[in-house]
Amino acid sequence: MKVMKFGGTSVGKPERMEIIKGLISRDTEPKIVVLSALSGTTNSLSEISKQLSKGNRASAKQSIDALEQHYQNFILQLLHEETYYQKAKKVLEEHFEFLNIILKISFSEALNKDILAQGELLSTKLFSIYLSEQSIPHIWLSALDFMTIDQEGEPQIGSIKVKLAQLISQNKDAKLFVTQGYICRNSKGEVDNLKRGGSDYSASLIAGAVSATVCEIWTDIDGMHNNDPRIVDNTKPIRQLSFSEAAELAYFGAKILHPASIWPAQYFNFPVRLLNTMEPDAPGTLIESTSDSEGVKAIAAKDDITAIKIKSTRMLLAYGFLRKVFEVFEKYHTPIDMVTTSEVAVSLSIDNDSYLKEIIKELELYGNITIDTDQTIVCIVGNKISKTEKVLAKIFSSLSDIPVRMVSFGGSLHNISILVHKNDKERTLKLLNKGLFEQ
Repeated sequence: MKVMKFGGTSVGKPERMEIIKGLISRDTEPKIVVLSALSGTTNSLSEISKQLSKGNRASAKQSIDALEQHYQNFILQLLHEETYYQKAKKVLEEHFEFLNIILKISFSEALNKDILAQGELLSTKLFSIYLSEQSIPHIWLSALDFMTIDQEGEPQIGSIKVKLAQLISQNKDAKLFVTQGYICRNSKGEVDNLKRGGSDYSASLIAGAVSATVCEIWTDIDGMHNNDPRIVDNTKPIRQLSFSEAAELAYFGAKILHPASIWPAQYFNFPVRLLNTMEPDAPGTLIESTSDSEGVKAIAAKDDITAIKIKSTRMLLAYGFLRKVFEVFEKYHTPIDMVTTSEVAVSLSIDNDSYLKEIIKELELYGNITIDTDQTIVCIVGNKISKTEKVLAKIFSSLSDIPVRMVSFGGSLHNISILVHKNDKERTLKLLNKGLFEQ
């Protein structure tokens, strides 16, 4: 069995659902198809939720009506037989009745999660109706019946595996299942989600749960590129990556893949393919356990980074100093990206400044604190690049005119990271591209 995940742009237009129908029909292998919400829907639902949280019910109502009109136009183009068109209309009535009812309900975080779940439920139900119109046998599954997270927001892979196996066994003759990405239930049984980009994560968890032969992630770009194609000209898709290389790239800014998607693939050892819905015959990117070559493969950038420097003469020869610093970040559930140390100072970076004031207040007990905001991590990734001859020399000769705030080297065989100001990001990516790929 294979898992095929299609993102928002892949399902965002009626003609693209037709393309997906062709893709899932190209072979007879049993499949689970995981869909995101139609492109733009989650943003619209987030805005509705935001307006409700502020008490702006009139604005929320306008957004609901606009979204409903979009879906009415969508099904008009998607479906051609009256019976199936009426089924789709009923689906829209049910979901938009819910959205209109919530205008009269007090806002809460639980309600917010219910609102955000509507996108994936709508896309999969409409796709299911379309498949029925096309006489393609399939089973629609609700992810809310098997995808669960614990109190810490982590997926319960054992429970997911058991519940999904039960649902599939109830439909032994079925060869095609359609379900939702992103949405799940939490430890209280409430509707919840795996956060933005979570449809990739859902697909990877499902692939692990069913021992899939492959997890295919279909988007609007032909694989992971060796640099950001929005900034750098003539980037190229990477044909093959190891799990470690892909994890580094996904975490440090390659938007095509959710970083959490890698660990289920690595743990259950199934390959992941990144493919292009618009160019289905393009080879894309294969992610598997081993790397096919050594050396630099790609560059990625992660924005909205804050650098924190703690300088203290008391740090000199003081064991336990770093532990105390890290415990502050642990207390406020704030992950650290990069770390560098000297005799009397430690610098580190974070990508979540929600508790920055509280963190600074506690760190001031240990020394003088310097904060640099608006930073960008630029990550150079490849197999064993920390051991590859002349890579460091090429990186720093390429960036001779760029002020570098931090460098992380040696923590991973596959990653060299540098921190620059966001204003230097584009120039850094272009210079590294020239120095590492064009020479």
